Amino acid sequence: HGCTWVLIWDPEVVCHVVDARTNVEVQHGEAVLLPCSFVTTAVPSRLNIIWTTTPLSEPSSPSQVIVYDQGQAIESPTLTGRVRFVSAPLSADILLNMTRLSDAGKYRCVVSNPPESGSPGIAELSLTVLAPPSSPHCFVSGNMDEGGSISLTCFVEYGVPVPDLNWSKIKPDKISLPVNMEDSLRGTVQIFNVSSQTSGLYQCTVSNRLGTEICSVELIIHTPHGTSGILQSIFVTLTMALILLTLLALVLWLHRSGYDRTNRSGQREEEEPCYNEIRYRSNLLRRSFV
Repeated sequence: HGCTWVLIWDPEVVCHVVDARTNVEVQHGEAVLLPCSFVTTAVPSRLNIIWTTTPLSEPSSPSQVIVYDQGQAIESPTLTGRVRFVSAPLSADILLNMTRLSDAGKYRCVVSNPPESGSPGIAELSLTVLAPPSSPHCFVSGNMDEGGSISLTCFVEYGVPVPDLNWSKIKPDKISLPVNMEDSLRGTVQIFNVSSQTSGLYQCTVSNRLGTEICSVELIIHTPHGTSGILQSIFVTLTMALILLTLLALVLWLHRSGYDRTNRSGQREEEEPCYNEIRYRSNLLRRSFV
């Protein structure tokens, strides 16, 4: 996981450091050894070791990691339970557990052992915390009507090394699309003068050497043909409803007509005897006058 620094105190030779600056990598969540070995000519009864870090997000704000002073180790409150010395006072190496992305940065180890004279031994290293890309977020913005312009945007919150980001249309045809990177974690595709052929399934792929993640969006472009189709469906539905209403009215009319005809026939049968009776009586009257 790195190199070993040898720090020697001498009236003439202040210190000797081997590979004083190097890079150490660790995968997010795993433990990493930060080395800082030294050699001293005095008894380490007053040995003092100070580890500090300067985060990448705050390069002007170094903070303490852990201190070893006269046989006692003191952790930073923000790292309690995650950092410890491996074999102090024999070595200044420390072990950092359950690494986080925020642990990345520059680390400095400072060793002194009075009564040795001269400046303390100093070693520095850079820690990189690797992580696969986070789950990407995809969204669409713009005018979805035919002839409009739209933007497909995809972004991730993190990924170390910085992930590659690609957009492609995967249905019905598979086509790679040019991506405009707004920053290292956000990419946008611009599509102008959209048409029905623009409709389909689009996919964003983000990947680095630790993993790959995807997200997708479906585009449905609104076209005049599509609108007329909807209107045509509505017209057909209304026409069918009108036909059904007409048939229903016809059935009711026929039923009503049959009912009225039956009533009229019954009335005639009831009125016929009375008519004959009147005729008969009129004949009688006529005879009586003769």
